[in-house]
Amino acid sequence: MLRLGIDIDGTVTSPETFVPYLNKSFNLNITFEDLVEYDLTKVLNITQEDFWKWMDEFEPIIYNEAPMALNAKQVLDEWKNEHQLIFISARRKHLLEITHEWFKNTELFYHHIELIGTHDKLASVKQHNISVFFEDKHDNACMISEENNIPVILFNTPYNQDPVPRNVIRVNNWLEAKKWVNSWYESAVQIG
Repeated sequence: MLRLGIDIDGTVTSPETFVPYLNKSFNLNITFEDLVEYDLTKVLNITQEDFWKWMDEFEPIIYNEAPMALNAKQVLDEWKNEHQLIFISARRKHLLEITHEWFKNTELFYHHIELIGTHDKLASVKQHNISVFFEDKHDNACMISEENNIPVILFNTPYNQDPVPRNVIRVNNWLEAKKWVNSWYESAVQIG
């Protein structure tokens, strides 16, 4: 049984989720392909303070309404009886109730959800003894992979195109992620 560490936003939820809210709030007409920076303050040309004011207002709405990434539910449903599904998110802790509500409304199963309020997921990955991690943030994927010596599945987005180390595996969708993990797991079982 694998212990799968799974980021939520941009990984289980569609990475395009924020675009309509950004367009409406900031009177923009950007597309998902325009998000070549993870740091939205650079995309929006606003201060961190203004960004977090906006997030305080819209984060609960966005997370409540976030669409599921294509095939995420199907793949995670297939894995829920074979592996531990441990969701580790940078969301702030006060959003736990909204997060639980979203999982309930989408009927997405989980063994554990942890909102750590920071992008530094290293301690949580280690604490939960994660076997494979799923992420959309480039530097997180690289750090988790290198510090914990585990494979990290990085979902391709316009904002995470920098080179990656050997243990970071780029995929375009959950079906590719499933194929890689299942193949890797079968090989590990045969060897071990």
